[in-house]
Amino acid sequence: MKHTQKLGTERYENLGKLFFAVAMADGRVDPAEVTKLRKIVRERWLPVDDIEDPYHSDAAYQIETVFDWALEHDMTSAQGFDDFADFYHEHPGLFPDQIKLLILDTASAVANAFALHNKSELILLGKLQLLFAD
Repeated sequence: MKHTQKLGTERYENLGKLFFAVAMADGRVDPAEVTKLRKIVRERWLPVDDIEDPYHSDAAYQIETVFDWALEHDMTSAQGFDDFADFYHEHPGLFPDQIKLLILDTASAVANAFALHNKSELILLGKLQLLFAD
């Protein structure tokens, strides 16, 4: 796999962790949050680029795969966010402004999917905005 494709796939994997962190911020993932994420992946993330994962599927599907994996393996919200933040700091070039905006839009939509934003989600969304402001 080419270096660019590998990093692109890793970006999507870490986005899965981030969006899981947002959904889990209040201590549980509601089915409405999962449904919203899947819809946004199909409508907004699949058209972003032509990067494929090792199985020749659109790499954007890694968002869903890693989200599901994090849920099954009891990842914490803090761990998911920290993993994303570490990847972001290591590869800031993979996050141009239009991708940052799409990430913020997706994170907010996931947080709004069930009972609008709660305090935990608002704090996490604020941390994400601060991360991107660095």
